[in-house]
Amino acid sequence: MNTEILPYSGESIIKAAEIIKNGGIVGMPTETVYGLAANALDENAVRSIFEAKGRPQDNPLIVHISRMEMLRPLVREIPEIALKLAEAYWCGPLTMIFPKSDIIPDVTSGGLDTVAVRMPESKAARDLIDACGLPIAAPSANLSGSPSPTTAKHVFDDMNGRIPLIIDGGFCSCGVESTVICFRDGKIHILRPGGVTAEMLSQFAEVEVDKAVCAKPAENERVLSPGMKYKHYSPKANVIIVDAHGESFADFCTSHKCGKTIALGAGVEEQGIFIDYGSTPELQAQRLFSLLREADENGADIVYVEMPTRDGVGLAVYNRLLRAAGFEVVSPDD
Repeated sequence: MNTEILPYSGESIIKAAEIIKNGGIVGMPTETVYGLAANALDENAVRSIFEAKGRPQDNPLIVHISRMEMLRPLVREIPEIALKLAEAYWCGPLTMIFPKSDIIPDVTSGGLDTVAVRMPESKAARDLIDACGLPIAAPSANLSGSPSPTTAKHVFDDMNGRIPLIIDGGFCSCGVESTVICFRDGKIHILRPGGVTAEMLSQFAEVEVDKAVCAKPAENERVLSPGMKYKHYSPKANVIIVDAHGESFADFCTSHKCGKTIALGAGVEEQGIFIDYGSTPELQAQRLFSLLREADENGADIVYVEMPTRDGVGLAVYNRLLRAAGFEVVSPDD
């Protein structure tokens, strides 16, 4: 199979929609990361996503919609709080989990009785959903476990020969996957942090962050959301989080070089082994996956990363880094 990359346009959207309506899969841009898009209601099409990614089938997929009218047939009930959050943050990087209706195949929901749904901010994504006239399942368009793709080239690097078409919508503005929430006992429960932060959600209800966001999940634990697995978003290089900042971070990385070493620091001067991955959590979210991919392209053995903040979008960056690093965190004080 030859994989084609086409710029986002009316013509490329029509071509991609025809592929999806005929049971195929395409690479789709969103504001978070690029997705591997297929008909969410077609069991065989969804299975093709898992095959292309090499993804375990107990990992639920997110269903993407373009209009609120598309939500009701997919779910059994919609809490009042969900309607308020949709009004505030849809379109946007927020995924909500609902009791699923019978039209959602088990393969789409990872065998759960719930379904995760979001309405992307990306116009290209919504245009494609509208052109298909059906909800689209779209996990990140990368090989399972590797850093998520934030450009069409990243998708091509992983999916060349596996899918027929990638729509090039440019660089993803968020850079990390959507926030995933469910509702428990009147509270908003964050399963995966993202661009819609705990601070933003707390304006609507009490917020709880799942313990698995910052800790290793239990062995063989059934996950309720994508991105909750132990090892995820990981390059071939060994990623290590360094719990230090400024000169302490720089001294540690310089004295612990081993093989080809890269150090991603927050707002550092780029020289030697040091690369700036952003002075704010928002910039770090945009750049992280791309820099991890570049580390592999440059043959890095070790990637040290300065500990991010755990506030706002920083919690999403920390969550992705923990999984990229297999929860390996070191401190110069140890």
